[in-house]
Amino acid sequence: MHFAITCTDKPGHLDLRLATRPRHLEYLDTQVDHIVVAGPLLDVEGKPTGSLLVVEFPDETAAQAFADADPYTQAGLFESVTIKPFRVVYPKA
Repeated sequence: MHFAITCTDKPGHLDLRLATRPRHLEYLDTQVDHIVVAGPLLDVEGKPTGSLLVVEFPDETAAQAFADADPYTQAGLFESVTIKPFRVVYPKA
């Protein structure tokens, strides 16, 4: 099952995001089989303000565990994290 994970950074925490980014990317590399698409959400200046990931896991509990283990989450970067079921329409599988 697919899930969309939307994360919003706490305001004024760009330095924490940048400092944690190498560990975050290392973590994602270990989870690549579950990731459909992932990347930062940007402000009008192109600076990251959050993250959007579409992942595939058997259930929401597993998707939540994935989100909880992310170094960004563990560092306290996010103001909010939402996880919702997602249906892939395009590209067609």
